[in-house]
Amino acid sequence: MTTYRFWCGECGFKTPWGTESEAERGHTDHYATRHPGLLLGGQVETAAEAPAAKGMSCVGCTTVAVLGLSFLIIVSACGR
Repeated sequence: MTTYRFWCGECGFKTPWGTESEAERGHTDHYATRHPGLLLGGQVETAAEAPAAKGMSCVGCTTVAVLGLSFLIIVSACGR
């Protein structure tokens, strides 16, 4: 699924990743509140899926959990 993010043409604002209509709505709302009276400007960025969804896979979560558990075991062994 393609996701979209709109960038403001007036400031550094970026909408969150989402469907095209969600991102466009956020862009329009931003202009209405922060830049009233100006025509919409900026850019549209697309991605095959939201970068946040790519970031941490199950393998990444498992690795963090194993490292945390190992740390707790080491700390508790040293405390005895």
